[in-house]
Amino acid sequence: MISLQKPKRTNNFLTNVNSMQTEHYALQFGAHVFNESVLRQYLNKEAFSKISQAVLKGTTIDRVLADQIAAAMKTWALSQGATHYTHWFQPLTGATAEKHDAFFDRADTGEPIVKFGGDQLVQQEPDASSFPSGGIRNTFEARGYTAWDPSSPAFVYGTTLCIPTIFVSYTGEALDYKTPLLKSLHALDKAATEVCRYFDKNTQRVMATLGWEQEYFLVDKDKAASRPDLILTGRTLMGHESSKGQQLDDHYFGSIPTRVLGFMQELEQQCWLLGIPVKTRHNEVAPSQFELAPIFEEVNLAVDHNSLLMDIMDRVADKHNFKVLLHEKPFAGINGSGKHNNWSLATNSGVNLLSPGKTPMSNLQFLTFFINTIAAVLEHEALLRAAIASAGNDHRLGANEAPPAIISVFIGEQLSKVLDDLENVSKGKLSPQEKTDLKLNVIGKIPEILLDNTDRNRTSPFAFTGNKFEFRAVGSNANCAKPMTVLNAMMAERLRAFKKETDKLIDSKGMKKDDAIFNVLRDQIKNIKNILFEGDGYSKEWQKQSAERGLSNNKNTPEALPAYVSEKSIHLFESLQILSKRELEARFQVDLEEYVLKLQIEARTLGDIARNHIIPTGIRYQNVLIENVRGLKEIYGSKFSPLAKEQMAIIERISQHVSAINSGVNNMINSRKKANKIDDIHQKALAYCHDVLPYFHQIRYQCDKLELIVDASIWPLAKYRQLLFMH
Repeated sequence: MISLQKPKRTNNFLTNVNSMQTEHYALQFGAHVFNESVLRQYLNKEAFSKISQAVLKGTTIDRVLADQIAAAMKTWALSQGATHYTHWFQPLTGATAEKHDAFFDRADTGEPIVKFGGDQLVQQEPDASSFPSGGIRNTFEARGYTAWDPSSPAFVYGTTLCIPTIFVSYTGEALDYKTPLLKSLHALDKAATEVCRYFDKNTQRVMATLGWEQEYFLVDKDKAASRPDLILTGRTLMGHESSKGQQLDDHYFGSIPTRVLGFMQELEQQCWLLGIPVKTRHNEVAPSQFELAPIFEEVNLAVDHNSLLMDIMDRVADKHNFKVLLHEKPFAGINGSGKHNNWSLATNSGVNLLSPGKTPMSNLQFLTFFINTIAAVLEHEALLRAAIASAGNDHRLGANEAPPAIISVFIGEQLSKVLDDLENVSKGKLSPQEKTDLKLNVIGKIPEILLDNTDRNRTSPFAFTGNKFEFRAVGSNANCAKPMTVLNAMMAERLRAFKKETDKLIDSKGMKKDDAIFNVLRDQIKNIKNILFEGDGYSKEWQKQSAERGLSNNKNTPEALPAYVSEKSIHLFESLQILSKRELEARFQVDLEEYVLKLQIEARTLGDIARNHIIPTGIRYQNVLIENVRGLKEIYGSKFSPLAKEQMAIIERISQHVSAINSGVNNMINSRKKANKIDDIHQKALAYCHDVLPYFHQIRYQCDKLELIVDASIWPLAKYRQLLFMH
C-alpha cells in the first residue's frame, strides 16, 4: 500500500533548490491532498493509529472509524473550497470515472445541511450498465459498487473531493484496473517478504515501486481542429511526412519552446498541489514531442497519479491553446510515444532489492531478486506482451526506437558476465552424488557488482538500468495498472516457487541457507538465457533466433491477447487470488471489443475524410488545371499541347489518385461490413486486423500523394509541418 507521508516524498526532490524555492514548493506540494499530515491534524491518536494500520497492513476499518475519517475529510474538503464529492475510479474504458454528489442535503425538518458520513465514504452504488464488463454483468444487473481504497489518499480537484476507489460488479467481480492491482501487490508483498527474510529476518513488508515516464505530443489546438482524424481518433490517419522531421536530432533535449514551457509550468504546479511528484521535463526525439517523469512511488499511488495526470494534461493544454496527443503513434515516420514503466522492489526499511550492494551478502540478495525477475519474464513473456497490447501500440512497437513485439531482457555486458561466472562456479567438479554434501562457501563466490546505469539498447522492451527494470513497451495512453498487475503477479509466483525450491534443499538436503540459495539461482541462470538478448531487436536475425528460443512474436493485438486466457495465465492469477477465470475471460472480451471499436471509428473517419475532404479538394484543383489548359488552348491554338504537357500529366495523376482513393474506401467498407457480421469477437478482431486495416495504408498512400500535388492554399487539413513546427 502507500505511505501518506508528505515530507519524505518532497524532501528528495527539493534538496538542490535554494531555500526560498524550497519553502515555496514545500508549501505547494500536496496542498490539495488529504495526506498523513492532514490526518494528524483532524484525528485523535487512537483513530490515526487505526487508519495507519489499515493503510500499512490492510486491517479492517470499522464504522466508527469510517465516520471519524469522513467527518475529518468533509471539514478539510470544505476548507479547500469543495462543494461536491465523488468516488474516483478506473473502469475498463482506460479513462477515469466519477459521479459528483453535493455535500448539500436536507434535514428531517427540511433545513439545508452539509452531509458526508462513513457510508458515503466507504461505498457508493453507481450505475455500471454502460461500463465495459465483458459479459460479467447481466443487462438487468445495472448496479456496480465503488469501495474506498484507504491506501491512496483523497484529493480535491477543482471543487470536488475525489476519493480513490475500486469498482466491482453486483456479483463481486472486478470491473476496474485497481482491484486486481491491489491484489497483485498483496501477493507480491507476501512472497517477497518471505524471501527477504533469508537475508534480514526483520523485514516486515516489501512494496513494488514505479516511476513512469510519460511521453506526449503537443500541437496547436486550432490546427488540430482542422483534422477530424486527430479529434476523433487521436492520430493522423493521413498526412505526408514533413521534409524535416527528427533526422537532425535537434529537438531532443533542446531548448523548450516558450509557449510549451508555459504549459509545462502550469502542469507541474497542478501536479504538485495534487501530490504528484513530477521532477523531469524535456523535449523528446520527435518534433513537438515531450516527456514528463516523476520520482518513484509505490505502484498503487503511482498508477493513480498517472491516471490523474493524463486528465490534468488535457485541461491545462486546452488553456494554453494546445491539444495534447497521448496516442502511441499520432504521426507516421517519426517516434511514437511510450510510457516507460520503471519497476523495482523496496523493503519497509528502504532497501532497494534490485540495487547491487557493496558486500557479497547484499549482492546475493540482489541476485536473488534480479534473477527471479528475469525467470518470471521468461515464464510469462507472452502474457507480458498481452498486457501492453492495443490498437494504438500496434503502430508503435518495432518502429522508430520503440521496442519490438518480441519480449526480451537486456542486462548489459557486466551483469551478463556475472551470470556466466556464477553459472560456471564448480563446473565440472561435481558429480550427482556429491551435490548433497556440497560446500560452496557462497559468500566468497559472489563478485562485486558495480551500479551500472548504462542504457545502451533502446530496442529492448525490458531492460535492467542499474537499480530497476524498465518496461519500455507500455504505450503512452495505457493505464499502468494493467502491465504492473501482470508483472507483480508473475514475480509473486516465481518468488513462491524459489522459496519452495530453496527450502527443499535446506530441509531435505541439509544445505546451509546461502548454499541452497546459490544452487537454485545457478540452476535458474541456465534456464533464463533464452530471454536475455543484447543485440538489435529490429533485426531479421533476432526474429529468427527468438523463434528458435521459443519466444512468442505476436505482432498485433488480436494475436497477443489470447495469452490472457491461456491455461498458464489462468493458473497464475487464480492461484494468487488476483483474477478468476471468468474475470480474465471478461477482460479478454473487453480488450478485443475495444480493438474492434477503435478500428471501426478509424475506418469511418478515414472514409469520411477521404470522400468528403480529400477527393473534392483534388477535383477542385484538377478543375483549376483544366481551366488553365483551356486558356492556353485559346491563346496558342494548336500549339498549346507542348505548353500544357505538365498540366495534363498532373490532371491525369489526380484522376488516378482520386480513383484509387474511392476504390480503396469502397473495398474497406465492404471488408468492414463483412467483418461486422462475425459473431465471435476474437475472429472479428482478426478480420479487422487482417482484412480491414490494410486498406488504411492503401488509402493513406494515395491521399498523401495527392497532398504533394494539390495547391497548399486549398488543402483542407493542417499538414505535418504545420502541426509539428508551429510553437
